[in-house]
Amino acid sequence: MPPLESAERAGTALALEAPVQRKRMLVIANPFATTMSERLKNLVIYALQGRYDVHAVDTEGRDHATQLCREAAAEGYDVVVAFGGDGTVNEAANGLANTGTALTALPGGATNVYCRMLGIPPDVVDATEQLLRAADDWRPRRLDLGSVNGRHFVFSSGYGLDAAVVHRVDTHPELKAKLRHWYFAYAGLTTFAREYAVHPPQIDTEVGGKTVRGVTALVQVGDPYTYFAGRPLHIAQDIALDDGKIAGAVLERAAPLDVPTVMARLFSKRLKVARHRRVFAWNGQTAARSVSADGRPVPLQVDGDYIGDAVEARYEVLPGALTFVC
Repeated sequence: MPPLESAERAGTALALEAPVQRKRMLVIANPFATTMSERLKNLVIYALQGRYDVHAVDTEGRDHATQLCREAAAEGYDVVVAFGGDGTVNEAANGLANTGTALTALPGGATNVYCRMLGIPPDVVDATEQLLRAADDWRPRRLDLGSVNGRHFVFSSGYGLDAAVVHRVDTHPELKAKLRHWYFAYAGLTTFAREYAVHPPQIDTEVGGKTVRGVTALVQVGDPYTYFAGRPLHIAQDIALDDGKIAGAVLERAAPLDVPTVMARLFSKRLKVARHRRVFAWNGQTAARSVSADGRPVPLQVDGDYIGDAVEARYEVLPGALTFVC
């Protein structure tokens, strides 16, 4: 059955069963998300209206979702739905941090890391059905947020090579939408060859009383770090979305002989990236600091979105700062 027809049938059936008390819901949709269409968005909103008091709005640019969420929290909405990719979820979380309004998400992006981490189905029809059922079994969770230089993130952040790859991908949104994870792989190879094979930026990371020099620093609130074609990619170990800690790793060197073996471990089910001889892994911390060793600004990303270059990245965790429903 085609997805839109399935959405229509599921929405009609589930919308007939209204809860006793409707919760106020704001649906924030990113019209430029990878899998978004106007018809699909309208069908999802129609289905949600059967169990929630729904208001919907499209984002109009960067950080608009954050502004909308702050307004929703001030107006007493029960829940905000981030309908888009991880960038939309990140902006929404920044607007709802430490408020009484819950966040949830519907997958509309290329990877939808946070949705996968929380058990939200990657298919938007299935995810909508799950959200409809939640109306009768409302169980909000308190989840941690990471923060870097005042910007919150929901699952991971990168400073250095990782963020440089994200920056390259973000400058070509049409290729990102069309090729998805394969364009990330291509961008990774070209960025390494052009910017990190010779004289890469050097980063000093201070964490747990130690200082480690490397070419990229990765920080996580939960596991995995990201996904590639549905496959979870694990880097940090012993980290959960609700344990009040952050974890991470520093790639100490990006020589041509090192990167292939790190990548092999990243895709291996048995070998661990954290045990690579050129990787310094850490966990169980509440703060970390990375700084450019030579003063050159270094790319910084949160939840897969490039947010600029910085000479310093100060990390901390905000335990239980986000209320989430799924």
